[in-house]
Amino acid sequence: MNKQTTLIIVAMLLGIVTGYVCNTLFDAAAAKEIAGYFAMVTDIFLRLIKMIIAPLIFATLVAGMAGMGDARTVGRIGGKAVGWFLMASFASLFIGLIFANLLHPGANVGVPLPDVAASAGLKTSALNLKDFLTHVFPRNFFEAMANNEILQILIFSVFIGLAIGQLRDTKAGLLARSIEEVVPVMLKVTDYVMRFAPIGVFAAVANVVTTQGLGVLLVYGKFMGSFYVALAVLWGVLVFAGFVVLKGDVFRVVKAMRQPMLLGFSTASSESAYPRVMEELKALGVRERVIGFVLPLGYSFNLDGSMIYTAFASLFIAQAYGIPLTLEQQIVMLLVLMVSSKGIAGVPRSSLVVVAAVLPMFHLPEAGVLLIMGIDHFLDMGRTATNVLGNGIATTVVAKWENAIGVEEDEQEEAGALPAPAAAE
Repeated sequence: MNKQTTLIIVAMLLGIVTGYVCNTLFDAAAAKEIAGYFAMVTDIFLRLIKMIIAPLIFATLVAGMAGMGDARTVGRIGGKAVGWFLMASFASLFIGLIFANLLHPGANVGVPLPDVAASAGLKTSALNLKDFLTHVFPRNFFEAMANNEILQILIFSVFIGLAIGQLRDTKAGLLARSIEEVVPVMLKVTDYVMRFAPIGVFAAVANVVTTQGLGVLLVYGKFMGSFYVALAVLWGVLVFAGFVVLKGDVFRVVKAMRQPMLLGFSTASSESAYPRVMEELKALGVRERVIGFVLPLGYSFNLDGSMIYTAFASLFIAQAYGIPLTLEQQIVMLLVLMVSSKGIAGVPRSSLVVVAAVLPMFHLPEAGVLLIMGIDHFLDMGRTATNVLGNGIATTVVAKWENAIGVEEDEQEEAGALPAPAAAE
């Protein structure tokens, strides 16, 4: 365990203690005001992360695309990545449905149920195929960069990268080298920002515990415990699937993902872990051209933790209101969630929005979302860590399929990279 991982763990524990003390000693109004200052610190840290995400994705992706040579290579890598994402999505939703049926977390929930006519206040209208497909394509590159629209940045970067790749030997050599030189600069800036991670973690945890207290964990203990059991099984499935392709090297990937997962867990933000995931994958020897393309794609389409949550939460609400769903209805729900979840990138409180949008299709009250909104942050911590693990494994698997793992022989021992596939065989 390296120094920063230790600091993050200590910061998380201190955040719990500080939040508990503030929640216990002060009344609700004072605790909310104190939590506001913790939230400010967390917001500053996440703003620093968001500050580097767009240029980091753009630089790494354009540099990678320029080195791929042609659109067929991009299509091949994208096809393999999407194929893996779809299998992981189905597994996530299926596990969520299975464990919700086995553990019945919504039975005798022990809290007053919201009125079925109540509104969750979530903008489910943002979740439709037409708007999602239109939104994927940027109308203005600078607008996409300013709003950290990962999919839009990815689309623009692919076009620019392919164009530079075609012209780098004639007219765009200087531009290609310039963008490639931006990558190490952005990684150094990332290193500077990540030094503030323990402070951001402390503030994020203290903020939640100050306002929510630890008592809410006891009230929803069965639901949260059941969900984390399902997450643990999903982790096992993801690691096993990675083992099929990577063999024993999958455990090195899991080890490398520990710090990004911890960072994502403690801040409940996938963006906070993104730069560290890139660094760890690069240290493992995964080529930058694959990282730069597959990882941003995964952050939009491979949200394994979010998808298992949508299935689990939907059945939890059905059980809480005593509305039985047949096996056929649950299978249809799985397929609907499979499609709906692909449009959640960039939607605020995306997992809750998907659940709220799907519930009425099966005559379940949207108000049921209010049952879990109060503890959503604690659940978001687990699903964010799962998203990080899933994307780390997915990117490495695609790199293995593309023979894009490993560094030059004279650097391999020093970098500690995974062996190249040819050498492993």
